[in-house]
Amino acid sequence: MRNNYNFIAPYYDFISRIIFGKAIMQAQTCLLSHIAPNSSLLIAGGGSGWILEEIAKVHPSGLTITYIDNAAKMIALAKKRKCGANKVVFICEPIENYLITQQFDCVLTAFFFDNFKIKKTAAIFETIHHHLKAGGNWLYADFAPTKLAKKYWQKILLKMMYFFFRVVSKIETQELADMSLLFKTSCYREFFFKWHYRHFIRSVVYKKETSTLSYHK
Repeated sequence: MRNNYNFIAPYYDFISRIIFGKAIMQAQTCLLSHIAPNSSLLIAGGGSGWILEEIAKVHPSGLTITYIDNAAKMIALAKKRKCGANKVVFICEPIENYLITQQFDCVLTAFFFDNFKIKKTAAIFETIHHHLKAGGNWLYADFAPTKLAKKYWQKILLKMMYFFFRVVSKIETQELADMSLLFKTSCYREFFFKWHYRHFIRSVVYKKETSTLSYHK
């Protein structure tokens, strides 16, 4: 199966800390204050679920969370997390195959779109876009897009990461698309931005201004 992290699930968080220190975690936790109380939240590609415990520190109760990851071992780890009194529904399925039936107040995609080729990225983005309410927040964190990685060490590190995950997780792409173009053409307004790890990792909060316009490849 493409983009599957079952093999590396027990070690993923440890490896990320060895390479990036706390930057991966900080890139996500700095976004959590933008989740409104008593709201519905979609987490796509949540991984081992440590973020659920961090969310519970900000919102101990009141949230309804749909947590999607296609790796059964990641879901198993996530189910063991302390989520407070928040309601969490776990879905073990590729998001492109899952039929989303509800509208969400907020979406979190962290280090998620770097798994897909540009065409699939656009299709998944469109699906999530249509299920985020107008005025909702899209919390986004990922590495700098391939074309914006200007430092030599960034280019080398990106290549090494893609080679490694192509071997262990069979990810389908070798470059990270510039997601800002998708957000711009779908009428999202950026109102929070923060760099991490020497301008290699970025955190962004986008607000959906309208539900009528969307991106088309």
